[in-house]
Amino acid sequence: MKRLVVAFGFLTRLPMPRVEAGADDFATAIRFYPIVGLAIGALVAAAGWAGALVDPWTGACAALLTWIAVTGALHLDGLADLADGLGAAHGDRTRLLAVMADPHIGSFGVVAIVAQMIAKLVLLHAVGLTAWWLVILVPFAARTGPLTWAVLLPPLRAGGLGAAVAGAVRSRDLVGWGLLLALAAVAAPALLAVPLLILAVAAWLRRKLGGVTGDAHGAGIELVETGVLLAFAIAGTSAGAPG
Repeated sequence: MKRLVVAFGFLTRLPMPRVEAGADDFATAIRFYPIVGLAIGALVAAAGWAGALVDPWTGACAALLTWIAVTGALHLDGLADLADGLGAAHGDRTRLLAVMADPHIGSFGVVAIVAQMIAKLVLLHAVGLTAWWLVILVPFAARTGPLTWAVLLPPLRAGGLGAAVAGAVRSRDLVGWGLLLALAAVAAPALLAVPLLILAVAAWLRRKLGGVTGDAHGAGIELVETGVLLAFAIAGTSAGAPG
């Protein structure tokens, strides 16, 4: 339970009881990230459903703002840092990591955040027209990504999140969450795209960075969330198309 509380405390701004946790608890909390994703998804879907009682775009806006508020824009920050690093590095990996570590945000980061928010707003509107309950599954699915990336990619920065979680993921964690994801795909077949999205992000991070950092984990979660929303939107459009 301590590690679950740590996972909620790290990934969300939801009020949590204070617990004494060490570095090992922080690292192994990654095993509970998908549970946190379900809670985030439930809150986002509820906000979207309530807003949609007024208007579909109001629902999409309510869902997006709730998403940002609950997570504290944590993963958007990672996406911005990665965008700034890639934009300024010009192939120099040392400079890339230095820029990513800079607490200031640059023009590439601003563009990445704005583009991501617009994409999520439009896709939330599209998914909401089909079924708001699908949104519950999006943060859950995306937060299985860090478990895979921690196994497949080497950490790039000593002492960072990427190094902390390296080795914390067990085979049974991957198998267990994979089976739950497969079970969820029975109700929402578009989730079959999730493994492909996660592996695509892993391949992209390996090519661009050579490994993974905490910012890269956050950016990856954002990219997978958008990809899953897009898959749901396409599936909903296909289902509603005339035969």
